[in-house]
Amino acid sequence: MPNKTFTCEVEVRWGDSDRLGHVNNTLFLEYTQEARVKFFRDRVFPAGVRPSAMVVRKMEIEFLKPITDASGPVTVEVSILAVGNTSFGIRQVIRDVHGATCGVADAVMVRFDAKTESSVPLTELERSVLSEYSITEAAH
Repeated sequence: MPNKTFTCEVEVRWGDSDRLGHVNNTLFLEYTQEARVKFFRDRVFPAGVRPSAMVVRKMEIEFLKPITDASGPVTVEVSILAVGNTSFGIRQVIRDVHGATCGVADAVMVRFDAKTESSVPLTELERSVLSEYSITEAAH
């Protein structure tokens, strides 16, 4: 069975763009965050995983095409690159309303204990659910 990709739409809001109608690159980060929240809410938690603290340890974004007022809603595809002991790699591809790739964001997420301010191991269920969305490293 092929691995899954989670896909969701994110609106390009009126206030996201500058006077030239281009979305500021910092908003790509917000679009990926919104998609990660939807991924956990719609796919991970319904599978029985209990909500826990997760933090972004590292993120890289490749900006491939500007997002404009006319680009939305954008579609964000969420896949898992790797699952480790306390962290996992996540890839998010942002596409405009016509399907053109506007950006690719790769991040490392860490399961986190707010009381001790340290990483904690992912549960077996978290690893299992995340692995369902695992992809092999490929050129984008």
